[in-house]
Amino acid sequence: MHFIPYLTFDGNCREAMEFYARTLRADIESMFTFAGTPAEEYVKPEARGQLMHSSLALKGQTILMASDAGGMPYEKPRGMSVSIVMDDTSEAERIFAALSGGGSVTMPLEKTFWAERFGMCVDRYGTPWMINSGMPVEAKAS
Repeated sequence: MHFIPYLTFDGNCREAMEFYARTLRADIESMFTFAGTPAEEYVKPEARGQLMHSSLALKGQTILMASDAGGMPYEKPRGMSVSIVMDDTSEAERIFAALSGGGSVTMPLEKTFWAERFGMCVDRYGTPWMINSGMPVEAKAS
């Protein structure tokens, strides 16, 4: 069993996922709209061009999935964050700068007692992120 974050957007999923693919150096695996699927009849005509599903593969192992709300009521994410754990501190700094650009920093990326770098931000699309880098082996295992 494994967990896969699935994000929902208010009509800008394509833009967000293309940004995440560039920022995270990931590959877009799938991206299709409501139009032309059995779900098309259940969404408003103006939402049929929105993404029904999309997914990114990060280094062939981690997956991030997302869709648009398809005209359904939308609420920004609350009470959760997408957490990224990596070894390369300079890469963590690059990713944090990109994700926080145009968004807001909840906690600056800095050294903590558990990691060389940890920071939290909400990106321009409303997705909360947590970045951990340079964690000691015992912190990763617990």
